[in-house]
Amino acid sequence: MRAIELNGFGGPEVMEWTVTVDPEPGAGEVLIEVVAAGVNRADVMQRRGFYPPPPDASSVPGLECSGTIVELGPGVTDWKVGDRVCALLAGGGYAELAAVPTTQLLPVPEEMDLAAAAGLPEVAATVWSNLVMTAGMRSGQLVLIHGGGGGIGTHAIQVARRRGARVAVTAGSDAKLAKCAGLGAEILVNYRTQDFVTVLADAGGADIILDNMGAAYLERNVEALAPHGRLVVIGLQGGTTGSLNIGGLLRKWGSVHATNLRARPRAGEGSKAEVIAAVRTQLWPDVAAGEIFPVISAELPVAEAGRAHELLDAPETFGKIVLRVRD
Repeated sequence: MRAIELNGFGGPEVMEWTVTVDPEPGAGEVLIEVVAAGVNRADVMQRRGFYPPPPDASSVPGLECSGTIVELGPGVTDWKVGDRVCALLAGGGYAELAAVPTTQLLPVPEEMDLAAAAGLPEVAATVWSNLVMTAGMRSGQLVLIHGGGGGIGTHAIQVARRRGARVAVTAGSDAKLAKCAGLGAEILVNYRTQDFVTVLADAGGADIILDNMGAAYLERNVEALAPHGRLVVIGLQGGTTGSLNIGGLLRKWGSVHATNLRARPRAGEGSKAEVIAAVRTQLWPDVAAGEIFPVISAELPVAEAGRAHELLDAPETFGKIVLRVRD
């Protein structure tokens, strides 16, 4: 097969679309003929040498893909060859073939474009595991989503609104904020011209904050929490080491959580299997009904993975970027 391999670490130029060894499905796995792969910031970190794959994972970048099952591994009885699926991966998405445990598969609704479905597994697993399983999001709460215009942000807005929460978002332009409002966000903060702490204070504070910035926003996020609020850190775009006012957190009976999806084990408590099972039973009916949908900003050929990585930070990007592997 062909896949994107890293020729060292560094800029987009280190990614090469080349011939490599075909993966083989093991026990409890299937082989997917990949149609498209989602692009995530974790892929950029891996390319730069800061986020190595787990020891048992493919070195090929890509944490999610969509396609058709072409082979069943030993013991697989609940899926069949020809099924349209999307999958959460620990690596290997930027390729023509991907082997994945069945516990990390999700069925693609017939009405959904198969390539667009590649933009769902990672965001769905991230949002559900953090907003619902970790933070306990419920109807009526106010949820602040940083980076509302990103892939995770656009999905999180939809999930929060579908579950009856109110949504506040930050984004870097009024154009992105307007699109966030179209998805259901009601409190819109342009972080270039407004202070989200002040805006959230006027709204009574956030019950949950989904944060992709890490250190840079740590203290301000705590300030923006409502009493008993929960801050969930899922990204480190603003650095890894910050200062935390424990007294401020105590006064709010607040809590800070930090989670990682890729490093979760395949099975057991807190595993990828547990997250995907929850997504499939509790969220996927809304996806199948079209109530929650992938927001795709751009689709590029997989050989242009470098350009796709650059687009993650482009001002015009709203939602996910996917790499088309085959028609």
